[in-house]
Amino acid sequence: MIRDTFIGKGDPLSSTTELAELHELIGGLRRCVTSLRSRYRDTPAMRRVVNDVQRILNDVELLDIDAGELDLGRYTVDQPGEKIAIPDTQYDSDFWRDVDDEGVGGHSRY
Repeated sequence: MIRDTFIGKGDPLSSTTELAELHELIGGLRRCVTSLRSRYRDTPAMRRVVNDVQRILNDVELLDIDAGELDLGRYTVDQPGEKIAIPDTQYDSDFWRDVDDEGVGGHSRY
């Protein structure tokens, strides 16, 4: 059984522990399906089980890709970019023509 992992709370997923356990469980799932298939052959119920397992494995593959991207994000170093000076002077009033102030809503000119 996969240990409870609170995504979004507490510690991040451990790429060495939880993902390794997930891969072990996937291997067990494949072995079980192979065993069941040899016993029940090509029955409609067995085809449904195989289809269900294939969907699960596809989803897990996507999960694995996403987890890999999260892992890569943990080790990237932000490079300082070019600093752009923004003047404190007033903008020309034409710059803001026909623009609504966020959070205030539209202003009627009636």
